Amino acid sequence: MPNRRILSIWFPRLAAERHIRRDPNLGEVPFAVVRDVGQAQVLASLSPLAEAAGLYDGQPLRDAHAMCADLLTRLSNPHAEAAFLGVLHRWAGKFSPWVAREEPDALVLDLTGCAHLFGGEDNLARHVEQDCTDLGLSVHLGMADTLGGAWALARFGGGQGGAHHRTGDAIDQEARATRSRAGKRRHWERGGAAPAITLTGIQGRTRIAAPGETYAALAPLPIAALRLEDHSMKQLSRLGLRRVKDLVDQPRAGLARRFGRGLVARMDQALGALPEPVSPAPPPDRFATRISLPDPIGLEEDVMAAIDRLLPRLCDGLRNKGRGARTLRFEAYRADGTMQWMNVTMAKPSHDPDHIRPLLRLKVEDLDAGYGIDMLRLEAVLHEPIHLRTASGHLEAAEDGRARMAGSKPGSLDQLIGRLGTRLGVEAITRVQPADSHIPEKTWVTVAAAWSEPATHWPQRGKRRPLRMWVPEPVMVADMPRLPETFRWRGRIHRVHSTRGPERIAPEWWLDDPGWRSGQRDYWEVITKDGQRLWLFYAHGAAKSSGWFCQGAFA
Repeated sequence: MPNRRILSIWFPRLAAERHIRRDPNLGEVPFAVVRDVGQAQVLASLSPLAEAAGLYDGQPLRDAHAMCADLLTRLSNPHAEAAFLGVLHRWAGKFSPWVAREEPDALVLDLTGCAHLFGGEDNLARHVEQDCTDLGLSVHLGMADTLGGAWALARFGGGQGGAHHRTGDAIDQEARATRSRAGKRRHWERGGAAPAITLTGIQGRTRIAAPGETYAALAPLPIAALRLEDHSMKQLSRLGLRRVKDLVDQPRAGLARRFGRGLVARMDQALGALPEPVSPAPPPDRFATRISLPDPIGLEEDVMAAIDRLLPRLCDGLRNKGRGARTLRFEAYRADGTMQWMNVTMAKPSHDPDHIRPLLRLKVEDLDAGYGIDMLRLEAVLHEPIHLRTASGHLEAAEDGRARMAGSKPGSLDQLIGRLGTRLGVEAITRVQPADSHIPEKTWVTVAAAWSEPATHWPQRGKRRPLRMWVPEPVMVADMPRLPETFRWRGRIHRVHSTRGPERIAPEWWLDDPGWRSGQRDYWEVITKDGQRLWLFYAHGAAKSSGWFCQGAFA
């Protein structure tokens, strides 16, 4: 069985070079990406010219401007940088199917059994470097038998001495006291602070540890290559343990007792004594298809003919993965370089072309062809799983036919919601569902019809409720629990013919509902002499005063 081989690809200038790729002019001046740390801003990623000016990662922005007045900056965008790393994640899949991200600026590849396809590990590394050069990205590569070893070689394996950002060799312009203190700073091998990662000669730098020689490659590196915590590295430096070799030679029990098991685990992971798997994220399922036309088209029939070719291929891909499209994006590219797109949202996920085509036709009617359309693209931007269903027999098929003729087939409602939603928007199509509350106006909730199932059972409360209900409106009548024979409501005098009630409803004592601060209510069904059936209640008063109110009307 071949030795396990891990490749660590580190992009130390990923955030800065993402902006430089979009605006090449930024690469001609000192440029840096900044991030917020508390109430201050610090440098997070620098261009080569910014590093040549003496700036470094983590430097406060005000100090950077004092050192380099021409510095241009952009604010860090973690979401865009993560998306860019995702693009590189897909690119790295050409070298190995086992690729994992190391946020925020690195990738890890398991190359076991893959290097010979590129002519060996050296050729594969040169291939990666050349691709990164073509993409305008700086890269560090490290290859070893373990993930921790590859990580260490990519960041500390270049042979640099781990110099400080400022040393006594370049302080001629500083004050005498400052020069005196700087002259006393010691190298990291002689008790100084842990080295920082320098980026000199960054492009084309690769360190490969031969199979079985991970320890020999890591032994001369600083202990920072083991991915230890900062406080642990400071304590180890005070004890004179500054290289990986110095740490490995120490008794393990004493290290675990004084610094915790995490330090020993990191050391074992780097040397291969403790397994550290590469856990790649599965690539997202993407469903899209397009068609390029030899001549521009502009007629609705021609566009639908192209859709008839696109839609079956898209639905076949969805069906093979057990998915159904919920939202489709239809893009039409015109001959003049412009593009028009439109979304089609369905009430239920579907991979049936006969169901999706009528919805697309409704959108095609609003398509502006301009000077002609030379390419069409169809993509399922939102899709959901569709579970397998048992095929119907003759009896079930007959029942479905009768339901279709009667217009009560369950799928017909979903198709209706999809058609209405294509015109009005799916958010405008709503339905009500029962809610668990004894308060009359809280016994139902309004939800979007496209994202919910119809209610199959409404609880029987045993009490009559009005067909229409509104916010309680005051009734002009004497403040007494007994309703008189006449009352004034909405500017009219109403005479009582008969009443039914009362039904007492208490507020939800565990909630402070502003509409129920008038205390418990006695509801009455009142029939007036002009035929109206109103729903009135008397509030007994609490935080608000008592009185009569009208809240609804029966059919």
